[in-house]
Amino acid sequence: MVADRDGLIRDLPGPDLGPLGGIAGALHHAAGLGYTSVLTIACDVPALPDGLLAALARRAPAFCPDAPVLGHWETASAAALLAHIESSSRRSVRGWAEAIGALPIPAHGIIPNINTPEDMAAL
Repeated sequence: MVADRDGLIRDLPGPDLGPLGGIAGALHHAAGLGYTSVLTIACDVPALPDGLLAALARRAPAFCPDAPVLGHWETASAAALLAHIESSSRRSVRGWAEAIGALPIPAHGIIPNINTPEDMAAL
């Protein structure tokens, strides 16, 4: 599913909060459907090192410090994430991951990030 930018899931508590708002929206959406966790991947990451998703899926909360939006988050933490967004001056995914003691899982490989046509051509 796609969070915000006209996707199926809206950022919470509102728009323009970056990836953390998308994760908050995804957690609330998934919890409403009865899911216990969400695996997040940034839309500008076209490929991942072998084994990274499997490693993240083994435990929640967990995140990739090489690209913190890559994470596995418990839906039970949705309310705590909203409180963090509203009260913390550090509104980064890494800041949230560290605040909740998420297990850092390194990529052990390159994670390409596509933001321009030149980035895509370089793959």
